[in-house]
Amino acid sequence: MAAGIGLGRAAPGLGDTLAEVTVAGVSLPIALGLLVMMFPVLAKVRYDRLGTVTRDRRLLVPSLLLNWVAGPTLMFALAWLFLPDLPAYRTGLIVVGLARCIAMVIIWNDLACGHREAAAVLVALNSVFQVAAFSLLGWFYLSVLPGWLGLGQTGLDIPVGTVTRSVLVFLGIPLVAGYLTRRVGERARGRAWYEAVLVPRVGPFALYGLLFTVVVLFALQGRAITSHPLDVARVALPLLAYFALMWTGSMALGRAVGLDHARATTLAFTAAGNNFELAIAVCVATFGASSGQALAGVVGPLIEVPALIGLVHVALRARRWFAAPAVPVPQEEPARA
Repeated sequence: MAAGIGLGRAAPGLGDTLAEVTVAGVSLPIALGLLVMMFPVLAKVRYDRLGTVTRDRRLLVPSLLLNWVAGPTLMFALAWLFLPDLPAYRTGLIVVGLARCIAMVIIWNDLACGHREAAAVLVALNSVFQVAAFSLLGWFYLSVLPGWLGLGQTGLDIPVGTVTRSVLVFLGIPLVAGYLTRRVGERARGRAWYEAVLVPRVGPFALYGLLFTVVVLFALQGRAITSHPLDVARVALPLLAYFALMWTGSMALGRAVGLDHARATTLAFTAAGNNFELAIAVCVATFGASSGQALAGVVGPLIEVPALIGLVHVALRARRWFAAPAVPVPQEEPARA
């Protein structure tokens, strides 16, 4: 983050240069970094085990409620509570709350020893709902709900194509690549070779992709962030509250409904993270690159990256609050018994 902001300040034209080539409304270097980051983790997923996750209602139902009811509502409330006098930043925050995470959450979950197969299913579920409901929820939280409460209303025209492209680029490509890599690798050399040899070789690229993405992202927005420090601080407060409340509440809910640590961790990170790539793209396309809405979208990852890295450590320490996985007891043979 510091390196990226420093680059953005030291080379004022760097951000414009990086932003000239875009995909789905996002800088191509960021898109490439995200793809490199997500591919190794998705290549580790055992796709033949996804059926057990899709049948787990204790995981799927809370995830849907947290992502598409609790998350947007909490961000709406925090945006109005902390930014009643800054409508542009408030709108940007609400858009961030509507964009549920489908990219970086994969690596946060992996670092926190979450359930990989569950993360793949929940991220795919989020992507489907994002295409179907993002525009509708934007209209509801920016126009309908404020009208009911007697608050200021904002119009937001979000083309479905923008959302669809974001999902296809940031989830579809690495998901297909990871699936095909496992299928071809296991057929050619077997699962033992695939997981003992190939996975360790490609695994480190996830962290390389993460670091590259963070540097490029903050290089793109370094001047905007350092030129408005007070505005960044104002936007950062509700974001910090959001990540803390969403993650802690989701982790507690997972424990309450009987999920093990790995699945509760996945539930918490998929609920707390946001798709900042989509939020920035929507704000830039609708309000302009220099708008307050776009700046609020940029501040999202500025706070999300360190906050969720910190929560990775909290998740690892929280294992003691969950029951240990049951270990099957070997049964004696009938003749011995």
